[in-house]
Amino acid sequence: MKNVTALEHPLIEHKLSILRDKHTGTKLFRELVSEIGAYLIYEAMRDVPLVETVVETPIKTIKMGRLNEDNYAFAPIMRAGMGMLDGVLKVIPNAKIAHVGMYRDETTFEPVNYFFKAPEDIGDREVIILDPMLATGGSACDAIELFKEKGVKKMRFICLIAAPEGLEKVTSEHPDVPIICAHIDDQLNDNKYIVPGLGDAGDRIFGTK
Repeated sequence: MKNVTALEHPLIEHKLSILRDKHTGTKLFRELVSEIGAYLIYEAMRDVPLVETVVETPIKTIKMGRLNEDNYAFAPIMRAGMGMLDGVLKVIPNAKIAHVGMYRDETTFEPVNYFFKAPEDIGDREVIILDPMLATGGSACDAIELFKEKGVKKMRFICLIAAPEGLEKVTSEHPDVPIICAHIDDQLNDNKYIVPGLGDAGDRIFGTK
C-alpha cells in the first residue's frame, strides 16, 4: 500500500509477540509500547533533512549532519498514544508536544473529540502523530484534519498495529501523510477491534481493566 511502511525485523516480531500475549502484565506492556515506539521513530525519520555542522572529535574536525529538533512536534492521541511518548522523546528529546484527546463511541464506533492543545507555532512544525492502534482510521483522520486546520503542512502517523481497513481510509483521505507501523494485522471484527490485535491498548497501558 502506497505511503505505508511496516517494519519487518525479527526483534520487532519478538517484542510484538510479548506485547500481544494476554498474560503480559501492565508494567511490561507499557515498557514494550514505549520501546517499540522508539524503534518506529527511527524508521519514520529516515528521510528527514539534516543541518550541516562542524564537529570536533578528539582526533579531527569534521562536518556532519545534525537534526534541528525544534522543527518537530509529537502528538499522542490520548489516552493510548501517551504510552508511546516516552520512547520517542528519548530519540528526539527537544521536540514539542501536542495533545489530541479522543475516545471511541461504543455504539457508533466513531471517534469523539474532547481535547486539543498544541504549541502556538504548530503550523511551523512537522507533526508526528502517535497512536498504538490504527483500527477504523477515524481517530487518525480526525487528528490529521485538526492539525491541517492549524496550518500544519507535513505530518507522519506512527502506530504499532494497523488494520487494512484503517490504512485504506487514511491513505485515501490523506495520501500526503506517511504511515509507519510495526505490523499490519488481518482485519477488524464486528466490534471494530483489530484481529488478532492486542486488545485495548489504553486499558493495557494504564491497567484500567
